[in-house]
Amino acid sequence: MSSYAIEALGLQKHFADVHAVAGVDLRVRTGECFGLLGPNGAGKTTTIEICEGLQRADAGDLQVLGLRWETDEAPLRQRMGIQLQETRLPDKLTVRETVTLFKSFYSGGRSVDDVLDVVQLQEKASSWVVKLSGGQKQRLAVACALVGTPDLLFLDEPTTGLDPQSRRQLWDIVERFRSEGGTVLLTTHYMEEAYQLCDRVAIMDHGQIIAQDTPDGLIGSLGASHVVEYTVSEAGGPLEDELGGLPGVEHVVMTGSDVRLTVSQIHVAVPALMELLSRSGATMTELRTHHATLEDVFLHHTGRHLRED
Repeated sequence: MSSYAIEALGLQKHFADVHAVAGVDLRVRTGECFGLLGPNGAGKTTTIEICEGLQRADAGDLQVLGLRWETDEAPLRQRMGIQLQETRLPDKLTVRETVTLFKSFYSGGRSVDDVLDVVQLQEKASSWVVKLSGGQKQRLAVACALVGTPDLLFLDEPTTGLDPQSRRQLWDIVERFRSEGGTVLLTTHYMEEAYQLCDRVAIMDHGQIIAQDTPDGLIGSLGASHVVEYTVSEAGGPLEDELGGLPGVEHVVMTGSDVRLTVSQIHVAVPALMELLSRSGATMTELRTHHATLEDVFLHHTGRHLRED
C-alpha cells in the first residue's frame, strides 16, 4: 500500500475565465487528517471535487489510493466516502431508509444500526429527513459517507452553519474514524476546526497552495507567538519602520488607522509600543492581544482575513 492516499501534481481547472485551481501539488498521507484551509472562492471545493472524481482536471496528474479515475473508477467508488458541501437528501425518507439506500451502493460495509450509533442518530432512525435539525442532517450526510466503510473520507465544509455543540459532535465522528485507521481530506474556513482535527494543513488562496505544514508548524513560521492589534483615532502615529524597530516586534501590517504587530516578547513589546505612541502624540482607541493562530498565518501571507468576503 502506498504511503500516500492522495498524490496530486500540478492540478489545474478553469471555468470560463476563472482559474479555480492553478497548479496545486498535494500529498495526503495514509491515515492522516489533511485540511484545505482558506476563504470562500479559494479553490478548496474544486480541488476536493477533482480528487473525488466529480470534476476532471484540465491539467496535472492524480492518484487516489494508488488508483486513477480514468481506469479505476468502480473500485475507487467502493473505497471512499463523500460528504458534499451541500447534501440534498429526500425529505420523505426516514433516517434509516436514507442510510439503507446509500449502503446499497456498496458491495460491503457496516450495518445501518452501527453507523447510526456512530453518528448518534439511533433515536431519529424513524424520523423523516425533513424533520431533522441542521446538525442532525449534517451527521446523516456523514453517516451516508461512512456506511461503505471507506478507506478515504472526503468532507467539504462539514460544519458550516452549525452551532458549537453540533460542530463538536461532528469533530468526534471524524476523530473516531481516524482512530480506526481512516484517512480524511477536509475543507474548512474555520481555523479552530483545522487546528483541532488536522495533522497537516494546506492554506489555499486564488487557486494555489500558499503554505503547508502542521498547524503548529504554520503558526511557528510567523517567528513569533503573539499578535498585538491597535487602532489610533487619527493619522500621524508611528511609521512602519519605527514600529518594526521596537523590541520583540517581528512583523508589521498597517491598514489606515489599524495596526497589527506580530511579536515574540509581548511583555517587552507592549510597554515599548505605549511609549512610542505617547511620544508621537497619537491617541489609541483600541488594543487587542492574542496568541498567534492559523488566521494570522493567512493574514501574514495574503493581507486578508480568512472569512472576509
